[in-house]
Amino acid sequence: MTESESDGESKKRKSTEPVEDAWSLKVPEFRPEDNPHRLLEESSFATLFPRYREHYLRECWPLVQKSLEEHGLKAELDVVEGSMTVRTTRKTWDPYIIIKARDMIKLLSRSVPYEQAVRVLQDEISSDIIKIGSLVRNREKFVKRRQRLIGPNGCTLKAIELLTGCYVLVQGQTVAALGPYKGLQQVRHIAVDTMNNIHPVYNIKALMIKRELARDPKLRNENWERFLPKFKGKNVSKRKQPKKKTKKPYTPFPPPQPLSKVDKLLESGEYFLKEEQRQAERRKKKLEKQEAAAKLRDERRKQPFIPPQESSGRKPVATGQDIDIEVIKKKVKSAQKKKRKFSD
Repeated sequence: MTESESDGESKKRKSTEPVEDAWSLKVPEFRPEDNPHRLLEESSFATLFPRYREHYLRECWPLVQKSLEEHGLKAELDVVEGSMTVRTTRKTWDPYIIIKARDMIKLLSRSVPYEQAVRVLQDEISSDIIKIGSLVRNREKFVKRRQRLIGPNGCTLKAIELLTGCYVLVQGQTVAALGPYKGLQQVRHIAVDTMNNIHPVYNIKALMIKRELARDPKLRNENWERFLPKFKGKNVSKRKQPKKKTKKPYTPFPPPQPLSKVDKLLESGEYFLKEEQRQAERRKKKLEKQEAAAKLRDERRKQPFIPPQESSGRKPVATGQDIDIEVIKKKVKSAQKKKRKFSD
């Protein structure tokens, strides 16, 4: 085999090999041999915890100390002040592990169980605490949207955990997430959209479509916008919409100017009357209105005392013109025939 053929085969192999994604690259484990030098100064972090977490933290604190001692850290629990503290020691070789320990005690203070919080100490896993309390002003709307994020019996939260590979806990006004970096970005996006009145089912559906597209080698490196669903929010106002004004036919002439008070007085003829005559006219109109109102008032008062019309139960007597004699004769004959039959 010539050199040119071998070069061509190597190029083909390189082209057929899948392109490595930045998210799929594994971070090499950091060991004590990688950093033989010790830290020069001591670093420490402290966080407060609510009183209801005291009982649980006392039970799991020996496990917390044991897991942190493996990385050369020291942990302290102060029940009087209600705080947890982590600090480096002379045995600490990883300079970033103190940040991981800080995240761990933060998660423990926010009701995350120890089994999940201890995973933050791994290199490929991080945590994110999303503050959702300030995203919605109305308290009732906030509670509804937070419950929408959890779903009935926690179904929506479980679906988010399965798709993102993260542990998610909704507690009070925060959402605590724990998992890989890419999953944390997705969880934050879903939580913020839910608080902005976008249902989490839409984002869950988009994540499911992306997962299916990533499995297809033909579509892996293409744009997925055409496959993803597009949902447009409809902000319909609950107030009554104003009625649309119908356009009047266009005329080049301007509308007539409204009459002023003087014009109205000129039309009615009051303008030429004296002040005494005007007052007399006003008094007259006022008296007429009062008399009409008094009549209506008297009629309303007299209505309960007016006896109702008595209707007699007798039927109106028919006149001779309304009576048909032949019909009566036929009825009499038929009655006589029936009597004869019964007598026979």
